[in-house]
Amino acid sequence: VQVVESGGGLVQAGGSLRLSCRTSGLTFADYNMGWFRRAPGKELEGVSCIHWHGGNTWYADNVKGRFTISRDNAKSTLYLEMNNLQPEDTAMYYCAADRTWVDLRRGQGSHWGQGTQVTVSS
Repeated sequence: VQVVESGGGLVQAGGSLRLSCRTSGLTFADYNMGWFRRAPGKELEGVSCIHWHGGNTWYADNVKGRFTISRDNAKSTLYLEMNNLQPEDTAMYYCAADRTWVDLRRGQGSHWGQGTQVTVSS
């Protein structure tokens, strides 16, 4: 199984980025997917998750209204559209997959990527 994130980078406050997570070796449509992040010196934080069918989503309070999660099962790809980025959004962003929603939400996904760095300058 491979989980590969992309789309991170350096952006000024107020800017936007779109993260992508491409998977292979698993049946993407069977998996709940999520984005997590870890800022320097901080614990892993859930950002957003989406059910395998795409009909149910969850967002952390501090990203609601700014971030949008979506998935394309035909392309085995997960997305995170991030708008109005702020310096506190600076972190390594990870993509995770799990068949069980509760485990995914707890940050206990079965499959993880290596992460993509997002840096927001003030």
